[in-house]
Amino acid sequence: MSEEYRVLLLDSVDPVSAEILKERNIKGIIKPKLSKEELYSELKNVHGIVVRSATQVDEELLKAAPNLKVIGRAGVGVDNIDIPAATKRGVLVMNTPDGNTISTAEHACGLILSLVRNIPNAVASLKAGRWDRKKYLGTEVHGKTLGIVGLGKIGSSVATRMLAFGMNVIGFDPYMTKERAADLGIKLVDMDELLSSSDIITVHTPLTEKTKGMISKANAGKLKKGVRLVNCARGGIFEEGDLLELLNDGTIAELALDVYAKEPPEASLQELLDHPNVVCTPHLGASTEEAQEKVAVQIAHQIADALELKDFKGSINGKSIALSTNREVQPYLKLAEKLGRFAIQTAGWDVKELTIEYSGKCSQHSEVLTDAFLSGYLHHIDEAPVNLINARFLAENKGINVKETKGSSTKAFSELITIHMKGSESFSSLSGAPFGDQDYRIVGIENLQIEIQLQGNVILYRNVDKPGMLAAVSSLLASEDINIASLSLGRDIDSKKAITAIVTDKPADATVTERIRAIDGVEQLTTVSL
Repeated sequence: MSEEYRVLLLDSVDPVSAEILKERNIKGIIKPKLSKEELYSELKNVHGIVVRSATQVDEELLKAAPNLKVIGRAGVGVDNIDIPAATKRGVLVMNTPDGNTISTAEHACGLILSLVRNIPNAVASLKAGRWDRKKYLGTEVHGKTLGIVGLGKIGSSVATRMLAFGMNVIGFDPYMTKERAADLGIKLVDMDELLSSSDIITVHTPLTEKTKGMISKANAGKLKKGVRLVNCARGGIFEEGDLLELLNDGTIAELALDVYAKEPPEASLQELLDHPNVVCTPHLGASTEEAQEKVAVQIAHQIADALELKDFKGSINGKSIALSTNREVQPYLKLAEKLGRFAIQTAGWDVKELTIEYSGKCSQHSEVLTDAFLSGYLHHIDEAPVNLINARFLAENKGINVKETKGSSTKAFSELITIHMKGSESFSSLSGAPFGDQDYRIVGIENLQIEIQLQGNVILYRNVDKPGMLAAVSSLLASEDINIASLSLGRDIDSKKAITAIVTDKPADATVTERIRAIDGVEQLTTVSL
């Protein structure tokens, strides 16, 4: 690994990231604070960036980073990263979903206890010289019902800790099985039951259209009167503009916030934050020495692995590229990508409908193989870098309709990929198969059997099936000092037509191909360079 890769470390990411990258022969550039102009200047020559929550990775920033290959989020949430824009540019987005699990779960539990025992207000009172024992009478969590929205790693960790306090824990998570929930000691319920039954509700979900404004005046009637709410997940899950009214009318007894729709919170939120029944912290969920070091170490290794094409753990938008390291998938990926390069050079640029048929075990990986095919297919016709991340997006953007079908294995080939190209200038279908390590071949064009190794320079044409055709073409090539490496014929005896593929050591230029086209009986000639 050479030191050609440079990774920009922003938002005060723990310096251990730079140390890890250095060990991997990658230059980590620590820049905790930069002006916009300074940031864009730095971005010109970097291949990766690592951010926390402060830097907004948007379309404008991405345009300023022409060599960017990967964005690493040292943490879980990727709300500050425009994932569609990154995907469009073929930039991998990664996060570290495990590093801050314990810290965030502990912080949520701490906020729950702070609410029920009035800890922040009692501390402030005593420091102000008062002795308000009666005023800050608290309540126990023991025997109370805790509702957890989102039972991923953080939500499940909160459940484990609060069960130890003797709480009854119920949860809502459409992806959690009842069996798994039961193993954790959690009763799965629907959202309405959670809202109406919980004494305390804590949320641990991403901010999506479904979770935005989960708690608001609109559903206040579903809440148990006097509920306590905790949000250590994402600002916006609670409708901030409604919370003050819900506190004042007693719908919400107490509220704990660690995250906000805009950070730092805007001045309009100050009255809510000043409310005596609100505990608020400045996004401290993952702010422990242990968590920051963990995520910094994790994201550095993930970035290095991604740049070295070794592993793609933690990828958000790279399902296909993550599978590219799977040994079982790799031969089919290479076959599909080479078929794409071959297909576009035979079909022409006007094909708007592609059907890809998978037969055999490779059909299990059809989605990623289609991405690989499209990355090869678009390689010749798109000015943007094309890879497994953005190939499908770019195809859709060009109006190319792609369909996938699955067929059964044939007698001749246990693994086969067939491409049907509607509106092709020459050949409307071709089939390819793997033959061994690094050996990928075209095995059929249209309905004719033919065998072409997917490498080198190929002269491909239809011709009348009559004596002397091959001799005429090979003689012409010899006269131009073009050596034939291999050749294959596919014949249709009934129609007396054939397809001929000649692989040459060097490409035939336009003059040579025009001379071949002029040979009587040669039809529809095209050249392919692989």
